[in-house]
Amino acid sequence: MTSTEPIEILVTSNQNYIDPLKVMLYSLRLNNPKAALRVWLLQSDISAETNANLLKYAGRLNLDLNVIKMDERVNLPKSFLSVYDYPQEMYFRLLCADSLPQDLHKVLYLDPDLLVINDIMPLWETNLDGKMFAAAVHKGLTDIMRSINNLRLGTDGGYYNSGVMLMDLDQMRQKIKINDIIETVEKYHDYLILPDQDILNYLYSDDTREISEDLWNFDARKSIMYLTRSGGQENLDWVMKHTSIIHFCGKPKPWQPDSNSPYTALWLNYQQIVTNHFN
Repeated sequence: MTSTEPIEILVTSNQNYIDPLKVMLYSLRLNNPKAALRVWLLQSDISAETNANLLKYAGRLNLDLNVIKMDERVNLPKSFLSVYDYPQEMYFRLLCADSLPQDLHKVLYLDPDLLVINDIMPLWETNLDGKMFAAAVHKGLTDIMRSINNLRLGTDGGYYNSGVMLMDLDQMRQKIKINDIIETVEKYHDYLILPDQDILNYLYSDDTREISEDLWNFDARKSIMYLTRSGGQENLDWVMKHTSIIHFCGKPKPWQPDSNSPYTALWLNYQQIVTNHFN
């Protein structure tokens, strides 16, 4: 039976990421066919025509889509927009709480550049253990990047990936202050590589619970690493049965011609279905 209480999904996008977003939403619905899903899209530059098409598309997927224009609610300083020309939308996930309905207490953020290939209900029902966020750490075989990030940001824990996050909105409304983020951007401007993710780790890593990357934020670039680290267990068959979210981190993206991930073909197949049946 379909649950009457929806899984609340948060997404952000600009005009350039609409097509990947549609693929992600299709994968979410296809592999969670009985779940009630309510989607909150935070955006600032998407045209009215595109929004209308998205709402129609969401309706065909039986998704309750709600579009929120963040530029009408949050005034981002220029310092947010000058770090390696990253889009302002990347900050929306950290600043979402006051723009979402006050009676919304929890939300699951999903990047547009991922596929949901299995049930996400266990992630939605994860106990945050009093933390504000739950997120995965992408660990390497030697975990060299953890030491580099700790040195770069002055942190002492794992480096959380912000592409999949379970978020306690009540705590965010109390704890996240835009001035804290502004000061961090200005202080560490020259050291920020992935600005919003760096800010998450610098300001809120102690308030984040770690979840399994193998299940909830599988890095599509590193399939050989997962296979090696698991002693050969986490092969393609294992991933398709057990992993719920495959994340196409970094570049190239699966829609770019030089992508060579073992999961590129899977993404392209989902894209082909969306193009052929929903356009």
